[in-house]
Amino acid sequence: MTGKRIGIYPGTFDPVTYGHVDIIRRAAKLVDKLIVAVSVNAGKGPLFTVEERAALLKGEIADTKNGLSNSIEVVSFDSLLMHFAEQMKAGVIIRGLRAVSDFEYEFQMTGMNARLNPEIETVFLMAAERSQFISSRFVKEIHKLGGDVSQFVSPRVVEALKRK
Repeated sequence: MTGKRIGIYPGTFDPVTYGHVDIIRRAAKLVDKLIVAVSVNAGKGPLFTVEERAALLKGEIADTKNGLSNSIEVVSFDSLLMHFAEQMKAGVIIRGLRAVSDFEYEFQMTGMNARLNPEIETVFLMAAERSQFISSRFVKEIHKLGGDVSQFVSPRVVEALKRK
């Protein structure tokens, strides 16, 4: 592959957590341009609209304390991931793994994606130890039940959750 190495980090990001931000920071070091791809994924019944999720991600990326580069773009998509990757001319899909249970699903998905387009590699990044247990689903559940989620998400996301 010549030219810029473009990577895609896809997800629902409902909402974006410190775990996601950690993967974004590390993934950005591996490629020349990182596209954080927000899946519309209406089937999951997201709390936030795709526009709200993209805006929260853009805020996290723009936040200088996160140390993220300007070679990151946030884009939403509502298609097969491999079609989107081809459209974006990406050569790498980046996925975060928290636990062995994630691996089972991701292993199957990677195999299917490789059959659809063997030119696009999938790279797995292990979640940092401090964020291995964080999931958007748990953040929403804890918040809904009145718990403090400020150690898992930024103040921006806490405020967005309060508005919901």
